[in-house]
Amino acid sequence: MSQVLLICRKELKSYFASPIAYLLMAFFGLIFGFGLFTATRDFVRFSFQMQMQGGGQPMNINQQIIGPLLGFASTITLFLIPMITMRLFAEEKRSGTIELLLTSPVTDNQIIIGKWLGAMMLYLCILAMSMINVALLFAWGKPDIKPVLVAYLGLILQGGCLLAIGAFISTLTRNQIVAGGVTFFVCLLLWLLNWATSFDTTGWASVVNYLSIVTHFDNFSKGLIETKDIIFYLSMIFFALFITSRSMESLRWRS
Repeated sequence: MSQVLLICRKELKSYFASPIAYLLMAFFGLIFGFGLFTATRDFVRFSFQMQMQGGGQPMNINQQIIGPLLGFASTITLFLIPMITMRLFAEEKRSGTIELLLTSPVTDNQIIIGKWLGAMMLYLCILAMSMINVALLFAWGKPDIKPVLVAYLGLILQGGCLLAIGAFISTLTRNQIVAGGVTFFVCLLLWLLNWATSFDTTGWASVVNYLSIVTHFDNFSKGLIETKDIIFYLSMIFFALFITSRSMESLRWRS
């Protein structure tokens, strides 16, 4: 376990030793902040309109602002995750340090989990930028905290799933641009599977729809925890890390 934490710490330090971590956090914070401004502006405008019209159903901050915002956050991370994972193993292969890593007294699984955890820590730092904005809503309003925590759990599970996939793709090439591009393509494909089968009720469409990450995040964004959604994300993380281990084993034999 100490070896895993050591690799995780080294990976996290390497992110912050370069501009990449700060740029990703700034980009996410800027886009999310703009989304918050737009959502709260419309919320206040519609609230005033309803008061002027003499009542109506009171507007809910969770449903009108926080839920859509965190759903928007999951879309933004689709673009950021390839930038996090593209260097995990591709940079090691390009610089030639992968041989040193493979011959060090650590197992392949320790290397993989340590690097994946390092990427997860950066991902959590990026998500923390949105928590600052959401905290303002709690300071000036009275939203329900439970749906917010559930939505963040969904973001963490979804991010862990995509980061594990990106880690596997990064083991296949020494070019970071290729690794990032392929990761984005795969993440986008998993995102669009829901759209491609939304109007189809056949058996194969149900299977394809189940593989979409959007399908499983929807319940989290509504504040609902479904066992099948948690099992899906955890299974995808395990499977992606497993095939990453097999890819690393292949690298070890070739080196």
